[in-house]
Amino acid sequence: MALTKQRLAREHRTLTAMVRIYCRREHGGGAELCAECRTLLDYAEGRLERCVFQEEKPTCAKCPVHCYAATQRERVKVIMRVAGPKMLWRHPILAARHMLDGFRPVPPLKKPKD
Repeated sequence: MALTKQRLAREHRTLTAMVRIYCRREHGGGAELCAECRTLLDYAEGRLERCVFQEEKPTCAKCPVHCYAATQRERVKVIMRVAGPKMLWRHPILAARHMLDGFRPVPPLKKPKD
């Protein structure tokens, strides 16, 4: 995926790191993700590319637009619960930046032009 915007690229790196941690722990994955985790990450990447907020994107927990389907949203919550604490040790800068992003104000939704 070629995200050129810095904020979205960092969000992608954070999500990828969390999925890798989760897959290694729960599915015994090595360097490659299992098919289930790869599918979820591909889905999340597509959602990230189409985010209505783009560079002003808040963290998903604070976002007023839930663009994930309910089943994928629940799977990501599980991944974050498992991998989140480990992010502080394995990827401390990404973890810190993600925590700071949680303080970003939620931008207003832009109404589409008719």
